[in-house]
Amino acid sequence: MTATTGLYQQEGYDFMAAVFEVHNELGNGFLEEVYQESLEMELNDRGIPYVTKPRLTLHYKGRPLKKYYEADLIVIGEIVVELKAAKALTTEHDAQLINYLKATRKRVGYLVNFGSFPKLEWKRLVL
Repeated sequence: MTATTGLYQQEGYDFMAAVFEVHNELGNGFLEEVYQESLEMELNDRGIPYVTKPRLTLHYKGRPLKKYYEADLIVIGEIVVELKAAKALTTEHDAQLINYLKATRKRVGYLVNFGSFPKLEWKRLVL
């Protein structure tokens, strides 16, 4: 294992336990916003700190742009989370999370899709 593969590993396990609890409770078929609100409740119940819909400032040659990104969550101040309720994750979803990681200069991100049937679909990315 390299130093980056274990980066925030326990925190990621704790986060994913909350994700699986939400999936077990709701299943699939709801809108992304329903999963987001439910996950926030679960994170609160577990004492896992997070920020909802943080504005991610973008820069060009060191200058801030007017355009910004908005991630779904940042967990423990270090893990960028993008939630989906789609049939399947796509390369565009991967690219979106990678862009969020670049914008925040964070190293770890989770892409979580509550919409895939019958199982929860998720990816952990480390830059």
